[in-house]
Amino acid sequence: MNEKNLVIVESPGKVRTIQQYLGKDYLVKASVGHIRDLEEHKLSVDVENGFQPEYVIPADKKKVVAELKKLSAGAATVWLASDEDREGEAISWHLRETLELPREKTRRIVFHEITKQAILEAIEHPRDIDMNLVNAQQARRVLDRLVGFELSPILWRKIQPKLSAGRVQSVALRLIVDREKEIMAFRPEPYYRVEATFRPEGSPVKVKALLDTRFATEEEARRFLEDSIGARYSIVSLEKKEGVRVPAAPFTTSTLQQEAARKLRFPVSTTMRVAQTLYERGLITYMRTDSTNLSSLALGTAKQFILNNFGPEYHHFRQYHTRSKGAQEAHEAIRPTYIDNVSIEGTPQEKKLYELIWKRTIASQMAESRVMNTTLKVGMDKRTEQYGIQSAELLFDGFMKVYLEGRDDEEPAETEEVMLPELHKGDVLLEEGVNALCKFTAPPARYSEATLVKKLEELGIGRPSTYAATVDTLTRGRGYVAKGDKPGQAFKVTNLSLKGGTVKSSQKTETVGAEKGKLLPQEIGLIVTDFLVGNFTDILDYDFTANVEADFDDVAEGKKAWNDTIEAFYMPFHRHVEEVMQDRSYSKVTREIGIAPDGDKVIAAFGKFGPYVQKGEGEKRQSASLAKGQLIETITLEEALKLLELPRTVGQLDGVDVVATRGKFGPYLKYGSKNVKLPRSADPLTISLDECEALIRESTQEKAAPEYIAEFGDIKIVNGRYGPYIKQGASNFKIPRGKDAATLTEADCQAIIDASEPTKKFGRKRGK
Repeated sequence: MNEKNLVIVESPGKVRTIQQYLGKDYLVKASVGHIRDLEEHKLSVDVENGFQPEYVIPADKKKVVAELKKLSAGAATVWLASDEDREGEAISWHLRETLELPREKTRRIVFHEITKQAILEAIEHPRDIDMNLVNAQQARRVLDRLVGFELSPILWRKIQPKLSAGRVQSVALRLIVDREKEIMAFRPEPYYRVEATFRPEGSPVKVKALLDTRFATEEEARRFLEDSIGARYSIVSLEKKEGVRVPAAPFTTSTLQQEAARKLRFPVSTTMRVAQTLYERGLITYMRTDSTNLSSLALGTAKQFILNNFGPEYHHFRQYHTRSKGAQEAHEAIRPTYIDNVSIEGTPQEKKLYELIWKRTIASQMAESRVMNTTLKVGMDKRTEQYGIQSAELLFDGFMKVYLEGRDDEEPAETEEVMLPELHKGDVLLEEGVNALCKFTAPPARYSEATLVKKLEELGIGRPSTYAATVDTLTRGRGYVAKGDKPGQAFKVTNLSLKGGTVKSSQKTETVGAEKGKLLPQEIGLIVTDFLVGNFTDILDYDFTANVEADFDDVAEGKKAWNDTIEAFYMPFHRHVEEVMQDRSYSKVTREIGIAPDGDKVIAAFGKFGPYVQKGEGEKRQSASLAKGQLIETITLEEALKLLELPRTVGQLDGVDVVATRGKFGPYLKYGSKNVKLPRSADPLTISLDECEALIRESTQEKAAPEYIAEFGDIKIVNGRYGPYIKQGASNFKIPRGKDAATLTEADCQAIIDASEPTKKFGRKRGK
């Protein structure tokens, strides 16, 4: 090469921008992540010799390595510019070792934003590779390989083939399973909550009030309402107190993941993918950070923006400090690189995430909002119970003019903002209706992706940069967890109301425990967790896992040798693995559900093909797989008997029985020697013969070549079996409802691709 300087970055997305900043005397190339790793199907750790990792260059990286080797040989200086975290430091070290770079011609540079100033400043201040950071990364990689490589075969032998365990993955799964067990053990208790509507004398304003007492029974609630007929109400006490709200700190990796999940409904993996794109485009600072710190330049530009657009009363200088357990990176918080860029060009997802980051950054430097909180107690002349009224009046919006942090589902809602007239102790209030509503105590909320990330960070388990991969492994990789909705439990209740001096009752259905978009443990997830908790208590212990992270931090700071850290953990762990392997018993899960009407015993159990229910023994034995979302621990006799109606002979087609049933991979039709998968909307217990015939006829026809509605290079609009869709390479994308496939342009198609995830392909295994 003619260039004297070779710059190697991690991601191809950065190459063009950095090349423009550095000019023709530099050549910028990408390593595309790690260029070597532990071998996939071997332990690749020399346990006998200090746990030295045995690295190999994967087949898909050999071409990249060959090119970089050739270019680096002809360069006077090689600049290693991988990301400024432990993973990035390890990538630089692997590059130096694999490319056999002489130290005198090798420079390590770091930057946390892709701007011209940051890149040129990094070139001015190169450093050596920090081997403490490299060793911390190696310690994590080696320990995770040892745990996974030794625990997984135990699961294969004791439970089911192709299962996996992991140091962080299994502990995250335990959190989800433990919460599910709390919910299973929870028994909803009914109670009556009394609400009243009052109006101050001479005022049209109506306010809602809540009684300070709950009633356990309908009789108690009815007696209270009957006693309240004709009651006089007045204000017993009134307290006003001015409060302030302080803005949230700028985003770290985990708080960005949480807030994007709450406000934008982004999965954690989507947030990280979109943030990576924004970073590589030079629009935000580095997105893997534990720091809430802002640079003096960012603080200055934020101040100027607030003064120019909102006025001096809206500015409040703040410098936040990181408090998260085991924070490891000394970066800035995630912020826009240029505060003046209020909006950006890009995909809808990129625009939304950028706007979230921009608002959070600006709000962190704005004044507190001021609120007047008013608390009233309302008494009556016929009973001793009192009603409470709480209101909040916004005096000054401050940072709330720009941004207000989202809240998790289980957190209480904001106090209602109500403009009350001038009120005083002793003032009379007129009752405008009283309702006694039957409610039920609620079980603990299941984890969403956002609340799981929050809990993992609180406990110091794993690192925010790994949370997306952890959640992905649990939900997609192993089927331990499904992301979905729970319908809840329905109860018939009687509500009471007092209006116009009469107590009336009404019937209603109250649903308890209904949730949407939560992480639901599947049967295999419960079984694996129970087995690991029972046999490897340390590995699944929350504090133990957090302490391992603290050990990695000590390695990163040069306080501990990484090999010693691994040895202290591995030796007792390995001995215990051998002990468990010597026990030849299998992990069996069986639960007796009840007795069927014909007298046969019905059980739920876990077998070779997953969870199932069984009725009877021997020749009379009937069995059926559990449906998605059903668990051995909670399935009822009624649900089990419904499942045992399968396989169901729907009728005959051309003299051959059509049988609807459920198998390992869901419901399907059996037609002679042919199996036909049922669509999601079809129920094998109710599907008609006409519907079966249509599915069977369709599946027996030869697949015709796809009909293209339009073609734009590698993007095609295809008229498929279930309607039109967009195809790019090997990936397919749904066309949003309301869009006419025939009128889509190339730009329309690209926007849909950028804003959505490819559709999943049935039976496809996702590699990590």
